[in-house]
Order: sequence, then C-alpha cells, then structure tokens
Amino acid sequence: MTIDWTPLRTIFENNNRFVLSSHARPDADALGSELAVAGILESMGKSVRIVNPSAMPDSLTFLDPAARIMKIGEGITPDEVADTDVHIVLDTSAWVQLGKVGSVLKTTTATKVVIDHHVSSDNLGAIEFKDTKAEATGAMVFRMAEALGYPITRDTAVALFAAITTDTGWFRFPSTTADTMRIAGRLIDAGARPAVLYQLLYERFSATRIKLVGRALTDMELVCEGRLAYTVVTQADFKATGAKPVETEDIVNECLRIEGTQAAFIAIEQQNGNIKYSFRSRTSLNVAAVAEQFGGGGHKQASGAILPGPLAAAQEKVLAAFKTVLADD
Repeated sequence: MTIDWTPLRTIFENNNRFVLSSHARPDADALGSELAVAGILESMGKSVRIVNPSAMPDSLTFLDPAARIMKIGEGITPDEVADTDVHIVLDTSAWVQLGKVGSVLKTTTATKVVIDHHVSSDNLGAIEFKDTKAEATGAMVFRMAEALGYPITRDTAVALFAAITTDTGWFRFPSTTADTMRIAGRLIDAGARPAVLYQLLYERFSATRIKLVGRALTDMELVCEGRLAYTVVTQADFKATGAKPVETEDIVNECLRIEGTQAAFIAIEQQNGNIKYSFRSRTSLNVAAVAEQFGGGGHKQASGAILPGPLAAAQEKVLAAFKTVLADD
C-alpha cells in the first residue's frame, strides 16, 4: 500500500514541539520507530519527548543509550505530556494499549497523528497513516523518510533495523518481501550492523529465562489433531525460575516449530490474577479475530488479549474459540 506522506511533512514543518508514544510493554518495533522519528524531527530543529505507558524492557535499553524514553508518571506528569503541539502514536491505534497515555490523548488539544500497521484499531481522533500490510511500523517510518527526503543517520538506521528485524522474525515471517530486504540493505549501508544487533537482540538471554522456557515447553499441549499448540506460564513458574514477565517474549513462537501446527498461544498468569494471551498463526487462520473476541487485537498472524482469571476459566474460553476457528478453517 502506497501512503501519501505529504500531510505529515506539513505537520512536521508547521509545529515545533512533539511527543511520541507507543503501546504498553513496548517492543523493538515500537521503540525503534519512536527513536527514528525523534531523530528525524530533531534534525529539523524540533523539540521531541518520547513518553510511553510502560518502561522500556531491560533487554532493549541498548537502543536508547541516552535513556531518553520516559514512562508517564515517572519523571513526567500527564499535564506535561499534554503540553505539546503534536502527539504522534506509533505501532498501535488501540485505546487499550495506551494506558495513561490514552487518557492524555482523550483530552489533549494537540494535533494527533497515528503511524501504525496493525489490523485491530480504534478511532483515536487522529490523522492516520496506516498500512496493515506493512511488515513493521519501522518499515513505514523508513518509507516515510525516503518519500519526504529525510536523512537516515547511523543511529536511525540501527533503530529501524532492530524494529524491522524483530517484527519480521529476522526476515522469516510471511510479511517479509523483496522490498523489506532492500530496506534492510539501505539500513546496513547507513550503518546498521546485523551481526552486532542479532547478538544484542537474541544472544543475551538470562539463565532464568532459559529455565522458564524449559518449563513452558515441558508443559506444552497439542490439541485439534496437532494443529494447535499451547503452553502456560504461571506465577509459580516465575517464582521457581526467578524469571521476569518480560522474559516470556517469543516463547509462543517455539510452539510453532512443531510440524503440523497451524496456530499457537501462550497463557501468562499476571500478578493481579489476569491472564495475558499471545496468539500466533502460520497459515491464513486469523488470530486477530480470536483476540478481538476478548477485547484484544493485533495482526492476523500475531495478536494478543488479556482475560480475567482464574486461569482454568480463561483457558476454557480461549480453547473453545480456537477450536471453532480451526474447525471453520
């Protein structure tokens, strides 16, 4: 999908103060996209603050060595966030994912902009630049910069390469296209170093995470004649291994390594009793539709939702939903 980015150029040029935000529990696509847009705006002499509803995961702090990305309510108040000319939301357009940042967006007088590639979305009252076929929001930011003639510095290239590679599973997901690889090549030319970034992203796991993965894979179940694989991480698992909730990232994808699986999910018990679900598919099966049944959303092949506990009750509902869509697929 080709986006006309010209209105964004006007917004950039006619305003001076910008706030950039993304979703709760930000991933590398969210953070890399924010940092890249911040770099572009600052090269134009603009004032930029990056404020998210959640803190940056420890594993991704290498993307932000200056520690400039803030969590709302910690070092910056909602009123201070609202005091801006433009508020840009990247990598989401869903109220449920914005937390306290969403409360600011609902009352702000600033111009609101969304840059996003997710299928599930709400009306944030913003000027939208959306491409649900894009492989990553980071790829959209690159295409925006290229279309509008903004330079890609080394720091911007590193941020965007991390954004794109993580959201494409290091180029192995079906969303990867020839153009994705061309963008990757341009980012390498601009200074991104794939070997270094791979090590920083995927080869710094803690021993506690490895132990948690072992428990999760031991408890994995196959249903629907092997077409659906799922596992669970409970509070007892966190306590036994010493792992942190953020260390569950990507465990669900391990379930798709089994031959014959078409979909997978992981259920993660939260401290407040809710159950966080991550859904995955490697076929035409639309897991976003499953997530939306429970107030969640995302992509057709990667989505999520949060259900109230207890775990057994939540699990029964999610399994029933998957069995229905698999029967219809």
